[in-house]
Amino acid sequence: MTFDLILRNAAIVDRAGLADIGISNGRFAAIEAGLAATGAPEEDVKGRLVIPGFIETHIHLDKSCLLGRCNCEKGSLDEAIGEVAKAKRGFTEEDVYARASTTLEKAIKNGTNRMRTHVEVDPRVGLTSFRALKQLKKDYAWAIDLQLCVFPQEGLLDDPGCEDVMLQAMQEGADVAGGAPYMDKDSHGQIAKIFAMAQQFGTDIDFHLDFGLDPAHLDLDEVCRMADATGWGGRVAIGHVTKLSAMPKADFEAAAKRLANAGVAVTVLPATDLFFTGRDSAFNVPRGVTSAHGLRARGVNANISTNNVLNPFTPFGDVSLIRMINLYANVLQVGAMAELAGCLDMVTSCSAKILNAADYGIAVGHPADLVVLDCATKAEAVCEIAQPLFGLKRGVRTFTKPAASLHKPA
Repeated sequence: MTFDLILRNAAIVDRAGLADIGISNGRFAAIEAGLAATGAPEEDVKGRLVIPGFIETHIHLDKSCLLGRCNCEKGSLDEAIGEVAKAKRGFTEEDVYARASTTLEKAIKNGTNRMRTHVEVDPRVGLTSFRALKQLKKDYAWAIDLQLCVFPQEGLLDDPGCEDVMLQAMQEGADVAGGAPYMDKDSHGQIAKIFAMAQQFGTDIDFHLDFGLDPAHLDLDEVCRMADATGWGGRVAIGHVTKLSAMPKADFEAAAKRLANAGVAVTVLPATDLFFTGRDSAFNVPRGVTSAHGLRARGVNANISTNNVLNPFTPFGDVSLIRMINLYANVLQVGAMAELAGCLDMVTSCSAKILNAADYGIAVGHPADLVVLDCATKAEAVCEIAQPLFGLKRGVRTFTKPAASLHKPA
């Protein structure tokens, strides 16, 4: 067998021992210890951890890098929505593309090679952001697979004309139908509309849902009911769901059972959820970050993502998912080694399930997508915020970040 590249001595994620990886024509062609030399270029990764790449399932590229354009003093969700609503009236395709490409390149250099971005569409911004990101998706396909999830940030039913704009975006090739039911007075009405769109266009669904700390009313119940009624289980994700963090154990377990049975996945967004939650508390401030690993232990597919970067919703961020999962592990007080290792799954394999990416993973025949981390194990990756050293997309190198060197005196 001939190869285009051989990586030697790789600690492949979820595989015992070290192995060599042979790549041919953009795919994994052989994975075994002691691959025979063929004259192909070789690189020794020296026992470092090799993963298929990080996956971001919930980010807002279109409104990233807006610091300086918005005047935020309260730090509230309503203020953030209002300030970005003002800012996006001045968006142009060129502006959105420039900011989004800056953020996307950071993500690529931090080891992300698949992504779902949420994109705001409404009668004010129209399809400006969507069309800019369609071009971005095409231009960066060499490094990252990008899904576009269109959604109505300022409401759907209560925003006349928004449904028409969303339908136009779906007709122009949006990959996923998204929603924010809490922005409409009739949240269930919006949920029904989004399910109908997804059925019409045959797409997955991704909601912003149940943001807050009062679990008395949960829209996730209606989402689960609709997933069952439509047969869309396994194709629905809900993001934030901070209300789950405010539940007694028995109620949390009951909600997890409903989610697991309905096939509804949960995306936890630590940075934004921490930034907004509990601002009315003078002391004993609640974290407001839902236990993704607790959901996973109860059969729910749960993952971690970034959400917002350098804007009023989250004025921080470098689009590093390894940093985000370390933040999550700190906030949720994850200490057991098995659970720490499992945290890495929540930015890799769990996220792949949300995207229904059947070709994800280091396996013969799959696209040769991989990232080499500067560590040896999954737990080390999370604990040490192990940095990506280089990555491949379909067998072609997309970025290189050499490990730091120490220059000791002679």
